[in-house]
Amino acid sequence: MHESWINNLFFGSGVAHSLLIIAIVIAAGVVIGHFKVKGLTLGTTWVLFVGIIASHFGLRADPAVLSFVKDFGLILFVYAIGLSVGPNFFSSFKKGGLALNGWAALIVAGACLCAYIIHEVTGTPLLTMVGVMQGAVTNTPGLGAAQQTVTDVLGQAAAQGMADSGAASAGSLVEDLSTGYAVAYPLGVVGIILSMLLLRFIFRINVKTEGQKLDAKDASKIAQPQVLTFEIVSGCKADGVSVLDLHGSCGFNFVLSRLRKKDLSVEIPSSKTVLNAGDRVRAVVSKKDFSKAVRIFGKVIENMGEQDWNVLDKDLIARRVYVTKRNVDGRNLEDLAIRRDYGVSITRILRTGIEIVPMPNTEIFVGDVLVAVGSHEDVEKVARLLGNSQKKLYAPRIAPIFFGIALGILLGSLPIHIPGMPQAVKLGLAGGPLIVAILLSYFGHRIGFETYTTQSANLMLREMGLCLFLAAVGLGAGENFAQTLSDGGYRYVLYGFLITVLPLLAVGILARIVSGTNYLTLMGLVAGSTTDPPALAFASETSGNSYAAIGYATVYPLSMFLRVVAAQVLTLLALS
Repeated sequence: MHESWINNLFFGSGVAHSLLIIAIVIAAGVVIGHFKVKGLTLGTTWVLFVGIIASHFGLRADPAVLSFVKDFGLILFVYAIGLSVGPNFFSSFKKGGLALNGWAALIVAGACLCAYIIHEVTGTPLLTMVGVMQGAVTNTPGLGAAQQTVTDVLGQAAAQGMADSGAASAGSLVEDLSTGYAVAYPLGVVGIILSMLLLRFIFRINVKTEGQKLDAKDASKIAQPQVLTFEIVSGCKADGVSVLDLHGSCGFNFVLSRLRKKDLSVEIPSSKTVLNAGDRVRAVVSKKDFSKAVRIFGKVIENMGEQDWNVLDKDLIARRVYVTKRNVDGRNLEDLAIRRDYGVSITRILRTGIEIVPMPNTEIFVGDVLVAVGSHEDVEKVARLLGNSQKKLYAPRIAPIFFGIALGILLGSLPIHIPGMPQAVKLGLAGGPLIVAILLSYFGHRIGFETYTTQSANLMLREMGLCLFLAAVGLGAGENFAQTLSDGGYRYVLYGFLITVLPLLAVGILARIVSGTNYLTLMGLVAGSTTDPPALAFASETSGNSYAAIGYATVYPLSMFLRVVAAQVLTLLALS
């Protein structure tokens, strides 16, 4: 009796059995992913291969449960990705998005060309090669579009009397597509990741150095603050000039948080305050503007820090204030009039680990931390204005997440009709939620829609979704994997591997040589152009930052669209 219970739990059926198998596969895959060989690991992608092995040896889950887990996990993963990259997506697109999408289009075209050449050389049916190609780049929506095109075309032919067994033929051809896809899929994931590793080896890439290059590039565009004390020197540009006039003539941005007069009185300078020789100011300037600031203000007093200023005037405090109120989300500092109405100076803004020198037109968002300098009473007023409730930041916001997911599913299900195509194109359950998450995270505050999540919460959502997706895909593909290979399907595996690797390597090398594309961005391009979440997970884990994810999100929408259209075009060509 006891053995029967255990046997049913592991090899039976039902929801409990399915969830147990999925949990075991995820746990085992994640543990194995922690081990490295010469510093390299497939990370979370091991969940996919553990699922294939488990399914091959009889640990299988209910197909309906697997279908739900796969789709829901994919939605959670891409939605969390969209939320994290959204704030930087549009600026990234302006800086290099057009070029990246051009390279992505070349990768898609290269895969189609490889598939057609293999069809011509080996005599493999073109329709089977369409399935192999979609599996090689792990593009399920493209497979679905090809299958639907077969059904529509042959079904229409049968209705018009042009084929006696249109339905039967359609069923057989759809099965050919599925077989090619299933066999090529697992090695397709490996091929994408292997392409990243080969590009890294070819160009002898140091991942840490590549990240530092992008950090330095971003830093040059962000006013990273430096807090200094200056003494106004007689005859310097600031001597006898008001703060307002100095802002207009100095050629760089600065914030003066405190002023010590010759009589040792301390105040917060306003725009009308006139600076004089002998005055000392506590200034926040960008690191890149340090030399300019010395020429404007005079000399740096290196031994006078924040504690020395606090001793001079105990009525003034410097305090971190958290932005947590929705009604200030997206508003700029000039609009909030914190200096004018409260006499408080905002000297720095901390956002996702980066310090920014504030300007009047700087927008603030929920989750930002503002360094406010002023009297205790006035700073308290500013804190009430901005919210300053850390507890509110860490409280989960479930409703906006699921509302955004619902919008994403609606967008992904929306048919896009293209002239000449028998079947409408859809963004699918991956493309729709990703695009909606990007748009809401960037524009949401303008319509009162709050999307803020802590970094740890976003990472948990992302990893949970990815693990569910990979486990379901592996368990679904493993049952017939070995049998298909032994029946000659190994040829499809080889064909798929070539379709995966050759375009990625060719375009990757060109992008690196011609446009000097950073390797971290290149990993995002490789993963996004193949619309492959496991590859993105590997890229993100390798880079340790969001650069690969931004590259992925930049090319994903166009790549998904082109993959689906290409599958339909080749299917029509095969049926003609």
